Amino acid sequence: MKDMPQQFDLVLSELADLQARATDALRARVSPGGKVDAEALEQHQHAAHALSWLATYVESLRQLAAWSTRVGGEIEDLIARIGFGEYLTQIAGGIPMSQTEFARLSDLDVDWQPSDTARALMAANTPDARARLAALMAENRGSATFGATGLDEDLEMIRDQFRRWADDKVVPHAHEWHLKDDFIPMEIVEELAELGVFGLTIPENLGGLGMSKAAMVVVSEELSRGYIGVGSLGTRSEIAAELILGGGTDDQKAHWLPRLASGEILPTAVFTEPNTGSDLGSLRTRAVRDGDVWKITGNKTWITHAARTHVMTLLARTDPDTTDYRGLSMFIAEKTPGDDADPFPTPGMTGGEIEVLGYRGMKEYELAFDGFEVKAENLLGGVTGQGFKQLMQTFESARIQTAARAIGVAQNAMELGLQYALDRKQFGKPLIAFPRVADKLAMMAVEIMIARQLTYFSAWEKDHGHRCDLEAGMAKLLGARVAWSSADNALQIHGGNGFALEYQISRVLCDARILNIFEGAAEIQAQVIARRLLG
Repeated sequence: MKDMPQQFDLVLSELADLQARATDALRARVSPGGKVDAEALEQHQHAAHALSWLATYVESLRQLAAWSTRVGGEIEDLIARIGFGEYLTQIAGGIPMSQTEFARLSDLDVDWQPSDTARALMAANTPDARARLAALMAENRGSATFGATGLDEDLEMIRDQFRRWADDKVVPHAHEWHLKDDFIPMEIVEELAELGVFGLTIPENLGGLGMSKAAMVVVSEELSRGYIGVGSLGTRSEIAAELILGGGTDDQKAHWLPRLASGEILPTAVFTEPNTGSDLGSLRTRAVRDGDVWKITGNKTWITHAARTHVMTLLARTDPDTTDYRGLSMFIAEKTPGDDADPFPTPGMTGGEIEVLGYRGMKEYELAFDGFEVKAENLLGGVTGQGFKQLMQTFESARIQTAARAIGVAQNAMELGLQYALDRKQFGKPLIAFPRVADKLAMMAVEIMIARQLTYFSAWEKDHGHRCDLEAGMAKLLGARVAWSSADNALQIHGGNGFALEYQISRVLCDARILNIFEGAAEIQAQVIARRLLG
């Protein structure tokens, strides 16, 4: 397509105007006094989430256009034109928020008459274009990504290193770990520590590698492509390190960060409670000061990797007179790692495993604390009432990392679907020769690259000191949907075999499903994005 960059620019200007009109229209409904009213926003929740998805698509296309100017080649050209064509068509007709919910412009009291330029881009997403992309994917099936990523040479070297390591150490065993519901072996954890995964973004003077969030994204992609459990081991350290870097005292940073970076201690995040879910501000676990210790009493749930870890970042209520986020404090709570026979040997702490469909390898637990003691010096920052604020400061990095994990899972699904479509013969030809199979694979490649570029952009913003909660939230929102659709479509390509436990895609489908739930469910994520957009 001639002059594609200029066409992209023209259409992006149209979309910016559309988003501005949609935002103004919704603001008029939910801000009767000039400030967003919580009840009005909840009443118009579908419209608010439609705005979030519209804005996510606009930013996604902006990053797709920027990527297409940095890279060249037939695969890249096809991804750009198919991606623009598909997403523009969805903006005009309805963006899927879930299998049964769509974000339509009519929800936002606006309409859009696409310009001739926009219509030309929409028409470029043709069956022939998708078939050609699928054919090129088949020719390049050994590639780390379908289409150049646009990253620099150093980051691509990191990708290659971790891809080779995952192919050697993780991929041959991941499905067995899943089927047996086994822990990821400690040898793998120890090798990750040696590779620097747990201290990737911790500053060098505090024992880490001092690398960028972009590097963290690439590493998380490749490890999660091997197995989401392995990719998620680094998440525990990322959250703990962010909390301590952002809210800890100098002594706490000097004491804890080198140990986290080296893998000497493994952390877990202990935030969620049985009756609070995403409403962390209302949690009830309490901490009472008793001399040189705080005594913790209460219940927590969905705690990942709780048994084998040495330390918990634990959120509890230190002010009993509060019922919201203002009375919460964060603790660095030490514990003794357990084993299968005695998972929680530390006094004042008990727990039980939650059996899950996927996202295994670290295991999920519910925990009960009854007078569990935490040293007074382990109150994060040394000041009470700062816990919720400290936690909020970690959400940008956590959501960027979750988006990266989603890309890795989606990439794994696509590779499994592609290989099966090439190997499996029906009616005298390989499955990939059938247009709807080829379409599925082509759209996986397109959407994975779109989500990848949105995630890279949010990491770039974070690395350059810019506020990026909006971009990080969008990357997670889109990435989680792409991971699920890729896994679902790859299983469909497998047909009945995909439903058999022996096939890896059955595991990937289960693993993909969690991405729309943890680190803020898709609905919560859309709500957060909407509030930011509305101001």
